[in-house]
Amino acid sequence: MSTKSKAVAVALTYAMWIFSGLFAPAQAAEPAVVKMGWYGSPRIWVIAKASGLFEKNMNTEIQWLQFPSGAAALTALASRQVDIIRMGSSPTVAGIARKLPIDVIAVAELISTSERLIARKPIRTISDLKGKRVAYPPGSTAHYALMAALKVNNVAAADLTLLSMDPADMLAAWRRGDIDAAYVWGPFTQSMEAAGGTEILTTEQLQKDGYSIFNTYVVRKEFAEQYPEQVVAFLKTFQQANDMYRNDKEAMIKLVAKHLDQNEDQVRSTLEGLSTPGYAEQITMLGDGGVVASAMADTARFLADLGEMRARDVPASFDPAIDPSFMKRAAQ
Repeated sequence: MSTKSKAVAVALTYAMWIFSGLFAPAQAAEPAVVKMGWYGSPRIWVIAKASGLFEKNMNTEIQWLQFPSGAAALTALASRQVDIIRMGSSPTVAGIARKLPIDVIAVAELISTSERLIARKPIRTISDLKGKRVAYPPGSTAHYALMAALKVNNVAAADLTLLSMDPADMLAAWRRGDIDAAYVWGPFTQSMEAAGGTEILTTEQLQKDGYSIFNTYVVRKEFAEQYPEQVVAFLKTFQQANDMYRNDKEAMIKLVAKHLDQNEDQVRSTLEGLSTPGYAEQITMLGDGGVVASAMADTARFLADLGEMRARDVPASFDPAIDPSFMKRAAQ
């Protein structure tokens, strides 16, 4: 190559470098607002909400959007009204089956006794629900647990009157005497017990029959791709709240109760009915072929058998919709 040609080549390379630098896509800045969804019930992550840790650690404004049920939350996700949300495994499965652009990034909590079936006397067993009016929050983990309980006990859903209700409406219906039983979470369960109800079943009791029921944290794919550091900061803050709860449960119960304006005993009962995995367990559960993917597949098949989901919509695997990478980064 001649000296002149070399000079031209160098000039062109330099020009292209300058040009590409001018027009290269800029790194995404922190969002002005992060929209988080929740249900207004006592949960350990509310510690971070009440103490302002999310705003501090994520260095942005948090807009909190409250939803009455998982079904309403799915509608908000579909319309991009929420970025990160805690949802039950059932609505999460339904969202993935509907091909919503979402990813599971963490297990929010494993449900044991925080969700329960409460009934009026003389109802004492699942079989006693036949001919009764039973309420549930649509598209929720409580809905899934109720249907699982009926199946395990060989009680057909057609043998009772199932009523889809938001928890607040459910409590009002209970007080009016319009329903005989309800499967829901605290503090609604405690309020129903105070008004004459009796515990018939806890979600934990279904584990022996192979039902793992949990809540998840879900993020919109678009948000996660644009603001990955915010997702990592969110998960770190969530684990920080868990540590705060483990280190001083009574103080954190008081904080959550005050923030939600709820009875401390009710908050204590709900929080003690949940268990939250740490970093290492989270990463294992979220990994390919892990507990989360397996449980979600079981949930999908169950919902399809009940007619709550079309069988052809059930994905071959839920692994592609589970992203443990953010949890791995948070754990570093």
